[in-house]
Order: sequence, then C-alpha cells, then structure tokens
Amino acid sequence: MSNATLHELLHPSHWKAAVGYANGVLATGRTIFVGGQIGWNGDQVFESDDFVAQVHQALANIVEVLKQADAGPQHVVRLTWYVTDKQEYLARLKEVGAAYREVMGKHFPAMTMVQVADLIEDRAKVEIEATAVIPEV
Repeated sequence: MSNATLHELLHPSHWKAAVGYANGVLATGRTIFVGGQIGWNGDQVFESDDFVAQVHQALANIVEVLKQADAGPQHVVRLTWYVTDKQEYLARLKEVGAAYREVMGKHFPAMTMVQVADLIEDRAKVEIEATAVIPEV
C-alpha cells in the first residue's frame, strides 16, 4: 500500500489548496497517540538551542516512538505544534520545511500550531504531539 492510499485526505473542492498540511484526514485502524515531543534526544539532553534543530529533533523523536508500533511518518494523521515564538517560526519557515521533509518526507497530515507562553522544559522552543493510524490489514 503506498503512502498516498494509507489515509484519505479531506479537502472541500471549493477551498483554496492547503499547502504543507491537510484540512482533514479519514483513517481507520489501530491508533497511536504520541505525547508531546521536544527538541531533546533520547537521554533527555538538548543538543541545540536552535529552533530548527529542535523542530528536527522533536519530529525525529515522534518517528522513534512510532517505530515501537512498526509505524512511520506515513501513518501520522495529525500533528499539534506548540511554539514559544511564532515570529521565529515564520522567519525560518523554509528551514523548518526542509527539516520537516527530511524527517517526515512529503507527508502532510492535518496540523495545528499554537504559540504558547512557555513549555515545561526551559530550553524547549517547540513541542509536537502526534496521532497516527496503522490501517487494518
């Protein structure tokens, strides 16, 4: 089964095209809920205070959790991003996009992003949670 047929993207035909995300995803199967991942490694150590590096690491952490269920980025149906500085996100959007594609490929699920006042870990600049669905075989 190709990545394109794992889940059905939902997009009203009269809406402007969604770029870098889906408006909705229809999926059936086993659901994986990945708690918010931040930009530290598996030893809970930050290797960088750079925003894009933390985005890359948080996404890589999500992929590592998914592997525990024999799943991958293609199974993700929703991402929720929490950023501490939306202006930094917007200013570095191309870099964020490159980091995203490096980890997640060209798979763009339903996404939400919100700016928050702070995250629990003082050095964290981004936290991303994911929902994935492994289709029934």
